[in-house]
Amino acid sequence: MSTRRVVVTGLGPVSPIGSGPSEFWNSLLEGRNGVRRIQSFDPSRFDSQIAGEIDGIKVADCVPKPYRKQKKIMARDIEIAVVAAYQAVHDAGLMTRCLVERGEAGQVNLDSTRFGTNIGAGLICADLAELAEALSTAVEDDDFRIVKWGAEGMHHLTPLWLLKFLPNMLACHVSIVHDTQGPSNTITCGEASSHLAIGEAFRTIQRGTADVCICGGAESKANPMALLRQSLGKRLSLNNDQPEKACRPFAADRDGTVISEGGGLVILEELEHARARGARIYCELSGFGASADAHPPQQPSAPAPTGRGLALASRKALRDAGVQPGDVDLITTFACGTREHDAAEAAGLQTAFGSDLADIPALSIKGGMGVNGAGSGALDFIAGVLALQHNTVPHAINSADLDPQAGLRLVTGKPIDQRIEVAISNGYALGGGQNASLVIKRYQDE
Repeated sequence: MSTRRVVVTGLGPVSPIGSGPSEFWNSLLEGRNGVRRIQSFDPSRFDSQIAGEIDGIKVADCVPKPYRKQKKIMARDIEIAVVAAYQAVHDAGLMTRCLVERGEAGQVNLDSTRFGTNIGAGLICADLAELAEALSTAVEDDDFRIVKWGAEGMHHLTPLWLLKFLPNMLACHVSIVHDTQGPSNTITCGEASSHLAIGEAFRTIQRGTADVCICGGAESKANPMALLRQSLGKRLSLNNDQPEKACRPFAADRDGTVISEGGGLVILEELEHARARGARIYCELSGFGASADAHPPQQPSAPAPTGRGLALASRKALRDAGVQPGDVDLITTFACGTREHDAAEAAGLQTAFGSDLADIPALSIKGGMGVNGAGSGALDFIAGVLALQHNTVPHAINSADLDPQAGLRLVTGKPIDQRIEVAISNGYALGGGQNASLVIKRYQDE
């Protein structure tokens, strides 16, 4: 068994309620809500017309000047990842090639060949306006002609057009900008992607393949195609008149989730490497568990009612960390706000934690921002890390009327003071069957 310990030294959240650790944390404490009527496109023809959108992303502020021209081949998901990477690296006090080339003080302070990248990504939406314009040139007598498309239509797209929409391009741009020459991987397992990417980075460092990894996930669901897919899946709240009250995780009257955009990247580091450079250590990542739920649902998007996959992942992570359910001081829940998924998650937690569950504070953050696909788990994880650091659990928005069947001690109303030594963060894919759990501990210099 590996004796290499892994710690968290940098956080890079990018969300509808704020970006960067301080702004994100303060927004959670204040109960800020980032859900509103969609502004990035006209949603009037959709049943659900609300989303958690991000304002003010500036890629140019997060890359070297010569790299700014690459923005034209960055989809929204890629932009979020690039901004999150800069936030995380900056927060960790790492001097990567990006920061040096931007003219920030210092020299590169790590071995780039030992710097890995693991990023969760989703199904990136094509630029519909650009694509439609090209497709229109392949129409003849009101019919699309594939021959005409091959001969003429495709030439109206830039030769690099496809590079905007490949899921691995999030990791690609981040690794180029920051010169991460270690193991690189992309995880595409829906909403479980961030937890799985962080878990894989954890294992990469444990087995000695890297000393530092940047990991997490990012995705934008705030686009017409994602909104349509979630609408067809009957997952969305239709509370368009009160968007700030639409997403109500674990509430008795919950009626669906809300699409969103965002994500986060974190810096994991081998303990001795972090010590050697005098890094600030948030916490220790000590356990990882994953599972696949092969439940054959009556509906493709329905979870196993017992939450057995999440229970299995939680138990694996606790065992990996060497802790018992009663040792846990905080659970960060996925809590998306749909009736079926929240109920299944609660059932899985009841199985994993038994009678201890009612005594453990639970954190839910999606009431104020919705679900941003592959980036959701990273924000949950970051919220858990910050809660441990500050010994404070932010309150869930819109969940005061808690479903009694949940059996959770969900923090509502206002933040609470809570000494946190051990926390677990859980995530799962909506309809995908993947589950993952991560256990963090307060860092102790042994």
